[in-house]
Amino acid sequence: MKKYMDEDFLLTTKVAKELYHSHAAKMPIIDYHCHLQPREIAEDKRWSDIAEVWLGGDHYKWRQMRSNGVDEKFITGDSSWREKFMQYAQTMERLVKNPLFDWSHLELKRYFGINERLCSASAERIWKKCNAKLKTKGFSAQGLMKKSNVKVVCTTDDPDDSLEWHKKIAAEPFGVKVLPAWRPDRILKEAVAKKKDPMEHLAERHKYFEKNGCVLSDYGIVDIPEKGLYADLLFECLKMDAKAGWTTQLHFNCIRNLNTKMFKKLGPDTGYDAINDSRNAMGLAKLLDRLEKADALPRVILYSLNANDFETLTSIMGCFQKGPDRGKIQLGSAWWFLDHKDGMSRQIDALGALGCLGNFVGMLTDSRSFLSYTRHEYFRRILCRKLGEEVERGEIPCDLKWLGGIVEDISYNNAKSYFGV
Repeated sequence: MKKYMDEDFLLTTKVAKELYHSHAAKMPIIDYHCHLQPREIAEDKRWSDIAEVWLGGDHYKWRQMRSNGVDEKFITGDSSWREKFMQYAQTMERLVKNPLFDWSHLELKRYFGINERLCSASAERIWKKCNAKLKTKGFSAQGLMKKSNVKVVCTTDDPDDSLEWHKKIAAEPFGVKVLPAWRPDRILKEAVAKKKDPMEHLAERHKYFEKNGCVLSDYGIVDIPEKGLYADLLFECLKMDAKAGWTTQLHFNCIRNLNTKMFKKLGPDTGYDAINDSRNAMGLAKLLDRLEKADALPRVILYSLNANDFETLTSIMGCFQKGPDRGKIQLGSAWWFLDHKDGMSRQIDALGALGCLGNFVGMLTDSRSFLSYTRHEYFRRILCRKLGEEVERGEIPCDLKWLGGIVEDISYNNAKSYFGV
């Protein structure tokens, strides 16, 4: 019987082990989409309690604690961090097969040197050990980023943000680039509601972001309309992205804030969102075609929260690929509810079957936590496992130098080249 989470965790073949240990593991990280707070990075924040850095703002964990019957006071309420940690430890006893089970144990292992299972019996011991470790050198926001071999991070920022913390970080570099990413959802939503044109203001702020190092935009979309005010505003925004040489990220097929009572109590991003039906193909196709006809199509990464879209998106992408960019239009990594073993595998399979897997820009954290960089390791292990198993079956040539180069590219090199960072 194989030990859980040993050095060959998820690696099922000799080739997979070679690809991961000799190629994927050594590559740095470009985390091009996350929700870290720039102020916390600039101030090099430290935490006194593992629960604060682990559970504070993490709606992935909040959802499952609710699923385990935990009272809200131990989730988002005013209970102590210790009490919240103990409740999460109890929840972990029931999370077999949930990605949080693997992520949590990877984080405990990589950052705190803890190899035992988190449960009620071990919770007090693990809590104390983690908190002692947090007091030592390197366990700060910047320290954790450097410890994780992160080279570039792109945060998620409102166009009206002053970017003061990004400026402070740039003025006092610590070895990791921290770049803003343009997220105009609020302004676009207000413009549609009020039927007002915000483009003059957005153009001014777009230039401000460009001046301060921005290389990516990001749009959270429920549906991509074929026509109307929102379609026109999105078109104009992507034209600006293309002119600036940015990469556009389109996130869609998420139903947000389903629980009205809890939304009124806690606000957005608290664990009450869900996967939407698949219905964006024509709107997306018309948007990309309209941009291409105007010679204004930027590099675009497409993320759907519905895995049933993977093949559809990859086929649409192929209609708009164009040099000199390799993989100008990308199928984004398995996002949010899909960033588990099966979701990542389905995304890799769809891109491999209908696109050019070797040009994929790889994983991201989409996280608010400084301990989430192990998600890159998780993805890389799954990628190496899939390639290794297909080599084992004789479906891919056993050329480890060639495959190792592809793994290194997907892990880091493609993103570095694609985003120009």
